[in-house]
Parts: sequence; structure tokens; C-alpha cells
Amino acid sequence: MESAIEVHQLEKKYRNKMALDSISFQVAKGEIFGFLGPSGSGKTTTVKILTTQLLPSAGEAIVLGRRAVGKRDPYLLSKIGIMTDNSGIYERLTVFDNLSLFCGLYGAPVRNVSDTLESVNLAGEMKTPVHQLSKGMKQRVTLARALLHKPELLFLDEPTSALDPANTAQIHAALRQLNEQGTTIFLTTHDMMEAEQLCHRVAFLNNGRISVLDTPERLKLQHADRTIDVTTADGRYVVNNDSEGAERIREWMRAGRLLSIHSNEPTLGDLFVRLTGRSLQ
Repeated sequence: MESAIEVHQLEKKYRNKMALDSISFQVAKGEIFGFLGPSGSGKTTTVKILTTQLLPSAGEAIVLGRRAVGKRDPYLLSKIGIMTDNSGIYERLTVFDNLSLFCGLYGAPVRNVSDTLESVNLAGEMKTPVHQLSKGMKQRVTLARALLHKPELLFLDEPTSALDPANTAQIHAALRQLNEQGTTIFLTTHDMMEAEQLCHRVAFLNNGRISVLDTPERLKLQHADRTIDVTTADGRYVVNNDSEGAERIREWMRAGRLLSIHSNEPTLGDLFVRLTGRSLQ
């Protein structure tokens, strides 16, 4: 498949600290790629390099066919959107005035504002001053700002940090819709549930290195413990995923005693701790 991002042996060193240690990966066009790890693992550094805000110490990053070399690339910046947890918006301006201003900077038509606000469920707040919005609504304004010029590639750095479940669900719905329309999404997060719900593939980043890269489903199945939780009218049981376990489940079903059955795959959070020996905090 055609690549949106190609990274080869990328390194970033700050004095005596290696923030990124020879990482390599590829992101296909049209996928949602999760870059997962705790604070300080190198996620934001990677995003800054890929978005031309930071020069790598070694290696190569190619974004939409252009080398990211740590200096402004007007063509590349016209094709990407960036949302970080510290993306500034002007508190005293209305939502519409904020986004109109950035339309001018992006070279996008002002008519894009209404459609973009509709996509993040903020169409009714166009005339509201930003300082009157909740944190979740402000977060959606920053997402709208990143989408104004209809980018091919969207970088999201902890997009739902500190949001409540309702606001998180709204942002997730907007991201799925964007992806269905063809936008490639590069998501950094330490929220493993978010990654499971959104991402086609994920990479675990730990101390500047990629520990594992695969689809969430394959990772969970590879490390499943081959047992099954069963709830019957008599209680809860754990049976092995083998012929003996199948026979026990069949007996419960025949007797009409089976209430629920669940295979035991680990969560991505469980896997991260198991494979890296490090918590997500």
C-alpha cells in the first residue's frame, strides 16, 4: 500500500538523553495509526519531527513523499493538520472568529468553518466566545481548527486528554468519519482503550524505542492465555480452550444453564505493561 509516512532509523538526542533511538515504521495512506506510550516515551518528539517543527539527530522521515528536515515546508504544511494538547486558541474571540482567522492562515475558504464545526458537533456555538466554552468544547474547537483545510494527514497528540467520556465519544465519532472519507490519522496517546477503539495498527513506544508493532486484534490474540470465562446459573467458572473445556460448555448449554461466555484476551494496557515492564503513567 502507498505510504503516508515512512520513518527509517530515526534518532533524536537532547544533550545526554536519547529521546528517540533508531525507530523505524511505516503508516499506510487511509489508516489510523496509534503511537502508544507513557509520558516521556518520545511520542511528542516524533510528532514534532514529522511535522517539521524539530530536526532529527539522525535517520530519515518522509511525510507524504517529502523529507521532514526541521524547517518550514509550505507544501507539506498545506497537506497536514496538527492538534496537540497545547494548541492555542484565542479566548476572547468567538469560535467563528477563531476559525476564520486560521482559514486565512491556511488559505482555506471561510465557508469551510460551518461544515467543520458541524463535523465536531459545535455548529450551535459559532458565535460563542471561546472563554465561555467547557474544556471539552475547546478541545473540539482545536480539532476543528486542524481540519479547516481538509488535510490528507492529521496528527493528533493526546487529543482527548482529561476529557469526560461523552466528549471523548464525540471526538472519536468525528475521527472515524474523517478516516472513512480518506484522511490518514497519526494518533499519539497513553489511553490504550482509545487506541483499541480507533486504530488499525499500533506501535508501543518505550524509552525512545518501538517494542512491538501490529494490529490491536493480533496483539491481543497472540498473548491470550487460552482460557474462557463462563457464567452459568450456578456461578462463574474458568475453563481451558480445549476439548475438555468445550465439553463442559456444551453440557451447560444442553442443560440450559449457560448465561455468558467470554474469551480471555488481554487489553492493550495489560500488554504494554507485560511487554515493556513499564506502566502507562
